[in-house]
Amino acid sequence: MPRNMSFMLTTEQIKNRTKTVTRRLNWRFLREGDIVNACERCMGLKKGEKINSLCQIRIKSIGLHPISRIDQDDVIKEGFPEMTPNDFIDMFCREMKCDPNQIVTRIEFEYV
Repeated sequence: MPRNMSFMLTTEQIKNRTKTVTRRLNWRFLREGDIVNACERCMGLKKGEKINSLCQIRIKSIGLHPISRIDQDDVIKEGFPEMTPNDFIDMFCREMKCDPNQIVTRIEFEYV
């Protein structure tokens, strides 16, 4: 059974299929070819709420990099074509409560 992965901050990008890369503080256990359920939110659900599954994705590649190494091409693949790399780094670090030197898992995927 596929794992669930939350895309709470990028739900619209998943729905529009404009996002093909995501960065996570963990998720190092994923392997190329794994299928994952992309969900709006997976944790912190209130009593009676259910997981809203958006689609399934297949993992194409995994890499470990400092968030500070993101380039404009990957900002676009993250679903934020209007942002600069520095804008994305600031937003990511603020939301994930980390610093720009944080090693993150870069996950490239395709829609199933």
